[in-house]
Amino acid sequence: MQIWPGKPYPLGATFDGRGTNFAIYSSVATRVELCLLDADRNETRIDLTEVDGFVWHAYLPEVTAGQRYGFRVHGPHDPAQGHRCDPSKLLLDPYAKAITGQVTTSSTLYSHDLVDPSRRNEEDSAADTLLGVVINPYFDWGSDRSPGLDYSESIIYEAHVKGLTMRHPDIPEELRGTYAGIGHPATIAHLKKLGVTTIELMPVHQFVNDPVLQGRGLSNYWGYNTIGFFAPHNAYSSSGECGGQVREFKAMVKALHDAGIEVILDVVYNHTAEGNHMGPTLSFKGIDNSSYYRLVEGDRQHYFDTTGTGNSLLMSNPHVLQLIMDSLRYWVTDMHVDGFRFDLASTLARQFAEVSRLSAFFDLIQQDPVVSQVKLIAEPWDIGDGGYQVGGFPPLWTEWNGKYRDTVRDFWRGEFSSLPQFASRLAGSADLYEHTGRRPMASINFVTAHDGFTMHDLVSYNEKHNEANGEGNADGESHNRSWNCGAEGPTEDPQIRALRARQHRNFLTTLIFSQGVPMICHGDELARTQQGNNNSYCQDNEISWVDWNLDEERQALLEFTGRLLQLRRDHPVMRRRRFFKGAAQRGGESDLSEVEWFSPDGSHMTEEQWNQPWARSTMVFYNGAAIQEPDRHGRPIHDDDFLLLLNAAPEPVDFVLPHSQYGLTWHTVVNTADDSDTSTHQEGEAIRVPARTSLILLNPQGQ
Repeated sequence: MQIWPGKPYPLGATFDGRGTNFAIYSSVATRVELCLLDADRNETRIDLTEVDGFVWHAYLPEVTAGQRYGFRVHGPHDPAQGHRCDPSKLLLDPYAKAITGQVTTSSTLYSHDLVDPSRRNEEDSAADTLLGVVINPYFDWGSDRSPGLDYSESIIYEAHVKGLTMRHPDIPEELRGTYAGIGHPATIAHLKKLGVTTIELMPVHQFVNDPVLQGRGLSNYWGYNTIGFFAPHNAYSSSGECGGQVREFKAMVKALHDAGIEVILDVVYNHTAEGNHMGPTLSFKGIDNSSYYRLVEGDRQHYFDTTGTGNSLLMSNPHVLQLIMDSLRYWVTDMHVDGFRFDLASTLARQFAEVSRLSAFFDLIQQDPVVSQVKLIAEPWDIGDGGYQVGGFPPLWTEWNGKYRDTVRDFWRGEFSSLPQFASRLAGSADLYEHTGRRPMASINFVTAHDGFTMHDLVSYNEKHNEANGEGNADGESHNRSWNCGAEGPTEDPQIRALRARQHRNFLTTLIFSQGVPMICHGDELARTQQGNNNSYCQDNEISWVDWNLDEERQALLEFTGRLLQLRRDHPVMRRRRFFKGAAQRGGESDLSEVEWFSPDGSHMTEEQWNQPWARSTMVFYNGAAIQEPDRHGRPIHDDDFLLLLNAAPEPVDFVLPHSQYGLTWHTVVNTADDSDTSTHQEGEAIRVPARTSLILLNPQGQ
């Protein structure tokens, strides 16, 4: 076999149509072997003798797409000093763009004896580990382009590749649970009919099915256990594992773009699947442990963990930062995705021990001409000291607004003294985001997400029911701010069922009519249930998969949700690109009368009324004529006026519509207690709003 020197960049395996360049970084290696494997995992080893700046490389003109490969790295194995090189372990290329195989429970994957961890284990792992695959990067994108939606136009739909499609009756069985299933016309038709603009896919980077879960007969369903930051997860491919997953992912993106739907990836750059000092040696750990991972100062055998997974990537190392930035650019330029949601993003901001907006990671994002131009969403917390950073991220970034979730849940379950905070969240959370120069769209508003109760379960359970996870119901959040409406779990009581349906609609209505960007968790439009499980990370089964068999109630909820999303798309007054001027965030008067707050009697809310602990009802006026901002084409915006009548009290409340200067005639467009209500009301009229109900009234321009 011919072996040419090759180049140190780009890292990974790069096929150019004639041969393949291999390059891998290790600052501690004394020798690196490139291992080429056939379909039966027979191995050919090639020494990489060219080294530039700690990058070991070679060009092999005879190696083409489809070739399986890995590395063996020779060097110090001294865990006390942070070094864990182990040539008995066949290591996955951190830059592999396709990966074949799955991790097993085999002891060969560990560099220590599982019975006596003080002893080395030098069993060969080649038969039991993941392998990189050389890919052909060429794909006919045609005229593909990003929909390029402004945040103000976005409605995000968080979805799981397998969970969304696995039970869909209109998707061929062989395509269910795959990228092709997401790109299938049946899935796209649902997204289009619902009215979402952006699908946010839970992790699709190659992840490891934890051996611990495998031992319990479960699996890592969510996928927050990444091992390959460039490779689409192979188990979601209907096209094979030797490059087919890459082509299938690209075809999915192209199909979604053709339908005008953006694709955002939930990415996990804060840790890897190798775990702590007792974890397997799969890739980074055996290549250059102390460069890739944050180790405990003074005890470098152990890992500094702010993620709860055993390790954290070392964000002060330029090669780690390069890995992350190279990965992000690859997914934008080669895979055509439209943005990213960063899991436990506070860990990425820990250049040293503390979370800092001045970290190198933020600097790199800010100046990068590719990554800075796509949607960037932070999960603004981790489990480390000072990790809760809602509102603390810099410009360019939007954030999952955890305070929005908590406040909206509290308001609708009737918590005392929740109305002032609720008003701030409804108005866009300026108290969290305006000080950093950001706009309302910095707030990704959500009531439910993959982690926690579904919206149906939020109104059906007081307590978590995670027994199926095999952890004695000790896992998952215990303080859910949920309310079961009078019975725990399924019930045939018609009054409880009606109340639950009303509460479900209240959450959706609040979400869609709040300033900021709404995010819906897949299946919430269909009353998806996980049977009270609020931590379904290991439930790759019907507990987590969306049930598409709709009865009359679930079909009605789907149609209701579609009407809500249509209203938001049609009316820019609900999705302003700027914060309200003046003291309008919570009860004060807007300088431009953009929004005004009324008590149920039709008078403006007073400070005393805001501060009443038992205040659970308010009326909000959205002034469509006072948007005071152009649309994306520079044209002035004028819209209809809206009144939001919100009653979270346990009894009916009479609302008096405001004076004629706010509108003469009001048409009911949303009634969470009665989907069929299309009644018309006049100024000054008293409307009885049932307990725990929302009404949305529309006044056409100039009437």
